Amino acid sequence: MIVVTGATGRLGRAVVEHLGDRMPADQLGASVRDPAKAADLAARGIRVRRGDFADPDSLASAFEGASQVMIVSGPADPAPHRVAIDVAKAVGVERIVYTSHQAAGPDSLFTATRGHAATEQDLVDSGVPFTALRNGFYASTTTLMLRSALETGELILPEDGPVSWTAHRDLVDAAVLALTQPGRLDGITPALTGPELFDYAEAAAMATDLTGRKITRVTVRDEEWKQAALDRGMPDHLVELTLGIFRAARHGEFAAVDPTLPSLLGRPATTLHEVLTTELTT
Repeated sequence: MIVVTGATGRLGRAVVEHLGDRMPADQLGASVRDPAKAADLAARGIRVRRGDFADPDSLASAFEGASQVMIVSGPADPAPHRVAIDVAKAVGVERIVYTSHQAAGPDSLFTATRGHAATEQDLVDSGVPFTALRNGFYASTTTLMLRSALETGELILPEDGPVSWTAHRDLVDAAVLALTQPGRLDGITPALTGPELFDYAEAAAMATDLTGRKITRVTVRDEEWKQAALDRGMPDHLVELTLGIFRAARHGEFAAVDPTLPSLLGRPATTLHEVLTTELTT
């Protein structure tokens, strides 16, 4: 049995649904904090059980009988992931697939990628065979920013840097391959990225061309953006987390373009232009 955590989130749900098209439903499990939100998966015959990283006993139940567990990463803190790894090992899981990040590293300027690096080390230390999918930065982050900018006409953000924005659908397909073809991706993968680098100014120009609505990229100092975000009610920890993204981008941490993802998929990786066309114009 393959069990996927976070199966009501965008990535986890898509992985479960794709797996459900490839294998018997009774060989697939969904670990979710709220089983009611996965009623549609249960209706397909997929085993749905409550699994909360803050409740190891619930994870033990959710992971019961699993040969593989996919741990869809959550917050920047590696501690909950460590709990999931320990539980998976304790119940006899034979392999763990973990959604890491292209910039995972202990010296990253982005808190989340430092957390991913710590979890990768926890996987190594566990002794359980694993795959850490170093996923490229989600292109949906750009879409979220641009949707707001389309309303105001301005994309007001701190200074950034080039990013190899990567489509969810490509990373879902990669995860499914990792789970259904063990051996193709073992250990820590190369960066699984989109095919091109774009900063926010270039993304804003692309969105302008696609929608016909002018977006002006406005660069502000980190502290100015921080105060505006706090004034809008963004929690302080999210403000600092977000600023870490821009600091890391300026440092070039997300500027890798690697051939591994298209090679794995057997097709070109989805471009940012394709993502924005789908998500901003339809």
